[in-house]
Parts: sequence; C-alpha cells; structure tokens
Amino acid sequence: MTPIRRAAALVLASLLLILAGPGQARAAGYRYWSFWEREGDRWIYATEGPATSRPADGTVQGFRFAVGENSQDASRPRGMTSFAVICARTPAREGAKRVALVLDFGTKADAPAGETPPASRAACARVPGDATTAEALASVAKPLRYDTNALLCAIAGYPKTGCGEQVAPGQKPTATTEEGEDGGPSVGVYAGGALIAALAAAAVWQARRRGNG
Repeated sequence: MTPIRRAAALVLASLLLILAGPGQARAAGYRYWSFWEREGDRWIYATEGPATSRPADGTVQGFRFAVGENSQDASRPRGMTSFAVICARTPAREGAKRVALVLDFGTKADAPAGETPPASRAACARVPGDATTAEALASVAKPLRYDTNALLCAIAGYPKTGCGEQVAPGQKPTATTEEGEDGGPSVGVYAGGALIAALAAAAVWQARRRGNG
C-alpha cells in the first residue's frame, strides 16, 4: 500500500470510529414523564416514584415529558425553580406543607403525533404534612392518568393517550440543554470533525515525508 493510500485508510477508519458514537446514542427511547428533585442549583433524577415520595415543606420537585433512553439520558425540567417565587402567594399554614412543582410538558418534537404540548408552568401545592408528591401533584394539575402498573402517564390531561411507549431511533428528538434551548450539533460532532482534520493533516504530512525520504 502506498503512503497516500495508507493515509486515506487511516482517515477513513478514524471517521468510522467517531461516527459510531453518535449512532449508538440514537438507540430506541421511551416517551414518558420523568420525575426530578431540586438540590441546590441542579436537578437530580428522583430515586423513588411520586406515589411514595413524601417531600418536606419548602421542597422543589419537577416533572418533564420527553423522549429518553434512561435516567442518564432524561431531559431536565425547564423554567422557574425558586421555591420562594413559586410559593410566594401561598402562605404557610399550620399542619400543612408547601411543595413547589415545576411542570415541563416538553417540546413539539417530544409530543405524540397530533398533540401539542401545553406551556410549561410552576405551581405551589399546599397539602397535609404527610402527603406524597402524587397527592401534591393531583391538587394542582388534574387530571392525572396512570396505567395499571401505577406509572404516571399524563399530567393535566397531557398527553391524551399513550404511556411510556417506545419510540424508534429515528424519531428521537434532538437533545436539549438544561436551560431548555434546542441544542445544535453535539460537542462530539465538532470534536470529531476537529480530530478528523488533525488526523488527515498528520497522515498527509507523514505520507509526503516518507515519499520524499
């Protein structure tokens, strides 16, 4: 194999390796409501479901409707996250607690066919001190819909149908940032392009060096 052909083969092999990563990221996902808890300045994927979670007074929790493969891939809620702001008009009451709920209905790309997501909103639920998150949610965002396995399917009637259904890889929407702006090409794509360019330059330089040697 000539030096030039070896250089071309190296660049092609590098390109295939780089493109394999994004391809794997497009595995089939599921369209569902994910449940989050606010800790400091970030969202943490909840370790238990809303039916068993019993938040304390002053807690901020969030729900996001989106397509995701797993908890690491799940989209975070967007919008207001301050308990003081969300519950500013809901005074404390003895024997009750207040839970700030952020409800993010997702993007059009996340929505089932024929449906349009409502605008995201936040609500302050004032419920008995031993209430669960599910009870707090029901007090501010009816109607809720669950399946036979107690999986939360709809908040405030959205979506009208479906519950955790699988979505084909080609239907998976573009990833979004935590702030909720639609992301452009991923960092991996830019990094891959830069790496390919660097490899190509190095391979060509090496080939010419050997050819002149």
